[in-house]
Amino acid sequence: MSPQKTDNDFPWWLVILGVTGLWLLWRMLADPDYSAAVPVLAKGLGVTIMVTLVAFAGAAILGLGLALAQLSRHIALRQAARLYVEVMRGIPIMVLLLYIAFVAVPIGVEAWNALTGWTGIDPLRTRDVPLLWRAIAALMLAYASFLAEVFRAGILSVDQGQIEAAKALGLRPMQVFRHIVWPQAMRNVLPPLGNDFVAMVKDSSLVSVLGVADITQLAKLTAAANFRYLETYNVVALIYLTVTIGLSLLLRKFEQHLRARAAR
Repeated sequence: MSPQKTDNDFPWWLVILGVTGLWLLWRMLADPDYSAAVPVLAKGLGVTIMVTLVAFAGAAILGLGLALAQLSRHIALRQAARLYVEVMRGIPIMVLLLYIAFVAVPIGVEAWNALTGWTGIDPLRTRDVPLLWRAIAALMLAYASFLAEVFRAGILSVDQGQIEAAKALGLRPMQVFRHIVWPQAMRNVLPPLGNDFVAMVKDSSLVSVLGVADITQLAKLTAAANFRYLETYNVVALIYLTVTIGLSLLLRKFEQHLRARAAR
């Protein structure tokens, strides 16, 4: 049986989600329990977006550096980068979040105070490092290992013949990377990068374990205060679904645009 093309299927799943979302929106407007939860949870949306954007930007920069290190001619760089990637990919993000917040940061503060003690600078206290930034650092370090593999695969997907031809024309290694490798690699990695960005939006909810006032944390506090768990978590689910499905649809359109340009 030959595989069927599904790109042109009518999106019944989107219709179902849209109808469900509209029903929940109507309940939010008509039901006082829903309408009371919405403004409280909306305050956490900004924190969720900020955590996602900052952590993902940092992870992309670090991940690109790790990918280049894994492809380096120096074995020490290759092995160090591979060690980082394998260790970080093997630790659950929740565990890493707690480790960074309550182990790594206090150790870092002690080391900083030991290094700067003779300078007369006021000693840093662990509580001076906000939990929000500890959570962002943990997400950044975790996702850098995933993005490193995405970037590495994208760089390796570039035809080696083009690279050799560029070198034969006299281009320096940095010029080859900038003009030949990077543009093609980015075109290949943009779809998986988009998927990881959507995953980061969802994983940003893990910062609630540190008490960061994102959507999930505010939902826990709201539900504990009014005991309206159904209404509160319905609103939370709707907010996350709206953001993630909206991003997924935009990414799908972007992928189709890239395929259309490549086919010309």
